[in-house]
Amino acid sequence: RVSTEEQSKEGVSLEAQEEKIKAYCNLRGLEIVEICIDAGVSGSKRLESREAGSRLIKLVNEGKANAVVALKLDRLFRNAVDALLTTEGWDKQGIALHLVDMGGQTIDTTTAMGRFFLNMMAGFAELERNLISERTATALNYKKSNKQVYAPIPFGYVRVGDRLIEDQEEQIILNKIFNYRKEGLSYWKIADELNTIGVETKKGGNKWYASTVKYILDNNLYDEAVMV
Repeated sequence: RVSTEEQSKEGVSLEAQEEKIKAYCNLRGLEIVEICIDAGVSGSKRLESREAGSRLIKLVNEGKANAVVALKLDRLFRNAVDALLTTEGWDKQGIALHLVDMGGQTIDTTTAMGRFFLNMMAGFAELERNLISERTATALNYKKSNKQVYAPIPFGYVRVGDRLIEDQEEQIILNKIFNYRKEGLSYWKIADELNTIGVETKKGGNKWYASTVKYILDNNLYDEAVMV
């Protein structure tokens, strides 16, 4: 596979990839059944959604190939997790994955080191997702502490530009909710009280749920000042 942006780069062109793959197969004694080529295709697309990628999967599933050879991991897969999940399925079918150039090293998933390499990459991918999640949570907490808009608009506030401004009527209801909780009422009982007196939800509905009450009470946007 090569994307439109990569086609002019030396060593990444389709011709260069094909030449290296053929040399590798010759060295390893692998018979080439078919060369599947995706030209001008982004690596963000899943393998099965590409024309040549779907052809490759068909060959594997029909038992016409017992190995898949690619220049690099990103020539086949969107990310390491995608690679790991796919190759686990291939392992069960007895299909090996060979990567010709991974930082100057070759990878063969029929070996313990080859599988370890892919598992390690999946671990790094998981770490990256967790770091993104942490950064998102930090940004959200910053917006809350500075009364900046975030979605959805929390109960007790309205949006004015990019700021959260207190909605006085909803602030009164917030006081009730926190005071109910201080009195020992359960989430379900607080929701029942709000439904009984006909309080509208943030979305304009007339039905409160225990989960909605819990979300409000757990939201660190509301500080002790609201509990009066």
